[in-house]
Amino acid sequence: MKLVEVALKVPLNRTFDYLVDESHRSKLAIGKRVRVPFGKRELVGVVLTIKEDTNLADDKLKSIYEVIDEQPILTATYLKFLQFCSRYYCFPLGETLFTALPAALRNGDAIDKLATQMLKPSEQGSAKVRGKKQQALLDYLIENRACSIGEIKALGFTQAQIKSLEDKSLVERFIAPPTTWQSDVIQINHKPVLNAEQATACAAIKQVEAFSCFLLEGITGSGKTEVYLQALEDIVKQGLQALVLVPEIGLTPQTVNRFRKRFANLPIALWHSNLSDNERLEVWRQVETNECAIVIGTRSSIFLPFAKLGMLIVDEEHDASFKQQDGLRYHARDLAAYRAATLQIPMILGSATPALESLQHAISNKYRLLTLSQRAQTATANQFHLVDMKGQIAQQGFAGITLQTIQDTLARGKQVMVFLNRRGFAPTLICHECGWLSNCHRCSSNATYHKGIAQLICHHCGDVNTIPRQCPDCGSTQIMPTGLGTEQVAEFLNAHLPNTPITRIDRDTTRKKGSFEEALDEIRSGGARVLVGTQMLAKGHHFPDVALVVILDVDSGLYSSDFRATEHMAQLITQVAGRAGRSGEPGKVLLQTHFPEHPLLQDLVNNGYQDFARFALTERQEVGLPPFSHLALIRAEGHKFEQVLQFLSDLVPKQRLAGIQLLGPLPAPLERIAGKFRYQLHIQAESRNVLHHYLAQLSDYINSHPLANRIRWSIDVDPIDMY
Repeated sequence: MKLVEVALKVPLNRTFDYLVDESHRSKLAIGKRVRVPFGKRELVGVVLTIKEDTNLADDKLKSIYEVIDEQPILTATYLKFLQFCSRYYCFPLGETLFTALPAALRNGDAIDKLATQMLKPSEQGSAKVRGKKQQALLDYLIENRACSIGEIKALGFTQAQIKSLEDKSLVERFIAPPTTWQSDVIQINHKPVLNAEQATACAAIKQVEAFSCFLLEGITGSGKTEVYLQALEDIVKQGLQALVLVPEIGLTPQTVNRFRKRFANLPIALWHSNLSDNERLEVWRQVETNECAIVIGTRSSIFLPFAKLGMLIVDEEHDASFKQQDGLRYHARDLAAYRAATLQIPMILGSATPALESLQHAISNKYRLLTLSQRAQTATANQFHLVDMKGQIAQQGFAGITLQTIQDTLARGKQVMVFLNRRGFAPTLICHECGWLSNCHRCSSNATYHKGIAQLICHHCGDVNTIPRQCPDCGSTQIMPTGLGTEQVAEFLNAHLPNTPITRIDRDTTRKKGSFEEALDEIRSGGARVLVGTQMLAKGHHFPDVALVVILDVDSGLYSSDFRATEHMAQLITQVAGRAGRSGEPGKVLLQTHFPEHPLLQDLVNNGYQDFARFALTERQEVGLPPFSHLALIRAEGHKFEQVLQFLSDLVPKQRLAGIQLLGPLPAPLERIAGKFRYQLHIQAESRNVLHHYLAQLSDYINSHPLANRIRWSIDVDPIDMY
């Protein structure tokens, strides 16, 4: 009797056996997709093993309907990688496999159903057009000769702009021919001379022929990207592929521009959430067939099935965006390290503010530490100043000296960045008579006041309400905003600096497709300007004219129940400060605080992030927190808090376990979101093996718990967000 073990996309921690008819036996292979019956449904599954027997009774077995693929879509090595992901993150194998697949393949589409659509300038392509974005697209195509439609859209250009140029016969589409990049001479352009530190880093990386992870700790503006580019030269010249992970979609266009200018004739693909299903399938296929040399992608690109992967690079490796916060709660940086070790290839982690876990690996010699301490454009470091807000008469959150410094900087024709990690006009409304607050009725949080659209919006559940004319509690009309948001800051600066353009960048102003890229273009056009924004502005963007950075409300990150809060705050301050002084002269950074004597701020201002991080590691070691122990969170939420509490309480063993510490059940810092009560169970272990052995046992128990199907629960291994 011929049987197959199949993984299905169902929330069950098990696989399923199916019979194989005579007509399908010759077509079967591990890694192929099959269509199978499942209850009253028909599902797509992946073959894991082919076997002769099963524990199921014959009358319980069903036969597969169809073998979809002619060749396996999952190689043995790739399947082993996904099986590791499932085990490590305690997530069902079937759902893990289908998380990694593009939607088209999850739905059972043919893997070769598409051909890559390309765009190139026509013979009349040198003509000028009126539209600014159309001209930019035309110039980009002329410079790069040809690009895929997917890449063009990823760079912020729209289908309407493409069609307009096509209608004018300035560009034309064609199907990408089979690539021969492995046999072509690699064209290297715009290659600068490295400074001593960069040259040392490149030499160390190029000497490695097997697995080695390099932590490139370089201050902002020190030229880490140039090290990546020169380290990749030998890799692509050998016909090997490379993956460059970036934390945000917003960083992808500037990164691909840099890589395209250096490797002019290499096929470079993009991977991020804004791609359509068909575009994702195109990239997947190009990677699998080695038609693509370099992929620049966000966290999910770690799952791409590279044919000949030769190097992994994780830029801004400290960034929380690399951690998936629902479903398969993987960390792309950690999976990249596992994948590089399995394939025995080099890996580079780059950051000005390394995560403490990565830094500890370097200190303990698991990783090799490479340091870049010199800024590529500026010989002198930025100047930090703490502005003591105690006793200050502030205007909309700005101290007098801060406003004067902003005006002085603008008078020199330079740009100013004002950072506030809170969008909206104000965090809440308050009644001046009785103290009523605009709380969200579904969450343990306030609804944020958005003045421009006259709405109260909860940033946790998305609930939207109109602005009340009277206080719901006392009837007073004395309702006013309290606290600051980017919308209010931008409004104040518009009034205070009427002749200076103000560019606000946050999630509210960049919802429209292409709006973020347009804002970046305005900033890079130069001239005096004030930039107001959230952490969207902090992540790796190069603004050459920014000479002053002002960080408002520094104090919000100094006191928190999350043990990682100070690390994240130090990283954020350092990254934001690094946007200044990138054009040749040292920048200035003003930090407004009511606690200028705080040790974190003093350490950052006087000694820099590197000193802070090493001191923070000693503190973590003294109290046994990660990276000196290993942590997992079991989160549970439901409409009835009694059920949630009972569920987690049942997971606590009656007796103490060797090597395991449990804390909880505890309410989450935000106890209620969207009407659901949220509780947590913290599991801390001395070793990773002890933790995963315990979690494996706990997973089996959870799946059999009577409340497991009545509430929502998840296991988060190596959490970085305690909320």
